[in-house]
Amino acid sequence: MILYVLALGSPTFPADCTAWQAFTSTYKWGAFYGQEHVNFAPLFGHQYSHVWIDFRGIHDAYMRGRGIDYFENSRRATLAQRASAMDNPKRWRDYSGGIWGLTASDGPKDTTMIIYGVSRRFHTYWARGAALGDIRDDGTIAPTAAGGSIPFAPEITIAALGAQRMRYGDDLFTRYGFMDAFNPALRDTTLVTRRGRTVAGKGWFDDNQLGIDQGPIITMIANYRNGFVCERMKSSPYIVRGLCRAGFNGGWLDGKC
Repeated sequence: MILYVLALGSPTFPADCTAWQAFTSTYKWGAFYGQEHVNFAPLFGHQYSHVWIDFRGIHDAYMRGRGIDYFENSRRATLAQRASAMDNPKRWRDYSGGIWGLTASDGPKDTTMIIYGVSRRFHTYWARGAALGDIRDDGTIAPTAAGGSIPFAPEITIAALGAQRMRYGDDLFTRYGFMDAFNPALRDTTLVTRRGRTVAGKGWFDDNQLGIDQGPIITMIANYRNGFVCERMKSSPYIVRGLCRAGFNGGWLDGKC
């Protein structure tokens, strides 16, 4: 969303105002694990624009028609993904109300293996996710999935980060924060992975920390605490103009369009 807002708000080569309507026409609305929302499988799609823009209380034509705002939409997506992990239809190891989170992240290896007597396909970097009609799950969990959703559902996301930190200890968390991803299903220490390492009795752990995934964790913590990033972006004339040209109104945008 932020790409469209910036394009619409450009002072030099602005996108046509019909671009936003064309964008929203691609949305897939439906219920996933009891949560009706615009579905997009990897959680980053429900997070990144909210790092910069406060969508609470402002509405475009699409969300006015649905009776919610984009912040609520992201909250529902977060709740649905956690519920999907708790249901755990593929029976991945360790999935629970605290151990969950699918989004684009590193992974162990592009390979097929027999796990729990079932042939499983694993991936390296992949846009993992769970949504209506779109499940991309190889048992690899990314802490940024929960961390980037802290403002939407702090009661489950903060607990998830704590659970992951406590369960996997220093194999997952270092002085620079969480490793990008881990996979509790892969416990064969003889397996040669693309990156990272396999720890006996625990699983595979990445050896990489990606800025694009670390960033949403710390910026969303800041937004949850005091709106640090979003409050400053409200003074950007390009953000305001872009939102107005996309048809947003209400809330903090009142009187600015």
